[in-house]
Amino acid sequence: MSEAAIHPEMRRHEPLPVPRRALTVGAHPDDAEFGAGGTIALWAAQGCEVSMLVLTDGSKGTWDPDTDPAELVEQRRAEQRKAAEVLGVTGELVFCDHPDGELEAGMQLRELVCYWVRRLRPDVVLGFDPWRRYMIHPDHRAAGWATVDGVVAARDHLFFPDQGLDKHRPEALLLWFPDQADHWVDIGRTFDTKIEALLCHSSQSRTTMGNAAEDPAAREEFRRRVREHNARMGAEAGLAVAEAFKLIRP
Repeated sequence: MSEAAIHPEMRRHEPLPVPRRALTVGAHPDDAEFGAGGTIALWAAQGCEVSMLVLTDGSKGTWDPDTDPAELVEQRRAEQRKAAEVLGVTGELVFCDHPDGELEAGMQLRELVCYWVRRLRPDVVLGFDPWRRYMIHPDHRAAGWATVDGVVAARDHLFFPDQGLDKHRPEALLLWFPDQADHWVDIGRTFDTKIEALLCHSSQSRTTMGNAAEDPAAREEFRRRVREHNARMGAEAGLAVAEAFKLIRP
C-alpha cells in the first residue's frame, strides 16, 4: 500500500487562492501570530488586505504582580501594532477591549464578530478551533465559538438586521490549532517573519516565550521550539514547516 493511501490527508494541502481580504479573530494580542502568523505574512506579501480583530484588552497577560494593568493594556496595544506592521497588515486593527479572561461566547460577542465580518467583508476568516479537545483557556474557547457563530450570523440577513450592513458569506473559515487538521499552509518563506512578529510582544516574553525578548539564547530556543512545532504540523502534509488549520466552507 502506498504512503499516500495510508495518509490520504497528505494530498490535501493545496493552498487556497490568495484572498483579496482576510480577517483574523484572536482573543488576545499575539494569538493570531501564534496561530497563523506565517500565513498572514505570506498572504500580505502577495497583496491580501489583512485585518485583525483582538477581542480582549490583554490586561491579565503578566506574571509580574507590580505591573499596572492599565499600562499593560497600552503596552500590548503598541506591541500588536508593531507586530501587525511586521506581518504586512494593511487592513484594520481593531481592539475590542473586553476584559482579559472574561470572554463569554454569547450573543453580544457573536454580534460583534458578525458586525466586523459584514463591515470588512473578508474572503477568509481565521480564528481558534473551539472544538479542540482540552483547550483550557476560556478566552480561546469563547473566541473560537464567537468566530464560528459570528460568521454564520454574518451570512444571513435575518441576524442582527439593526446593524444596517449587507450580509456577507466568507469563502472559507480557517481554524488554527485545530483538533483535526485538514488544511496546511506552507510557511517556509515567512517563518522568520512570524518569529519577528511574535518577538514584538515583549510583554509576553516571560509568560509565553521563555524570556526570549531579553536573552539571545532564550530567543534562539524559542525559535527552535516554534519551528519544531510548525515542522510537526507540516509533516502531516509532507511540508517542511507549515501552519495547520481546519478548513470550513461556510
